[in-house]
Amino acid sequence: MLKEYIYNHDFQLLIVNNMINILNYTEIISFSESKIILKYNKGSLTINGNNLIISKLLESEILIKGQLINIEFR
Repeated sequence: MLKEYIYNHDFQLLIVNNMINILNYTEIISFSESKIILKYNKGSLTINGNNLIISKLLESEILIKGQLINIEFR
């Protein structure tokens, strides 16, 4: 069970209140306080909002906080 969690490479997105935690993204394409675009293994993810900040940044995990307006998968 723990081994599966540690070695899990699936893209995951968790939204709680005004925070988005994303696991296994591959690249930050663009970042501003109103739009963040991330690349992942099957496409890209665009997060639109206000006062967006990257609160945590690791090699394969990112935590974004701010007023979320919408999320688009491409």
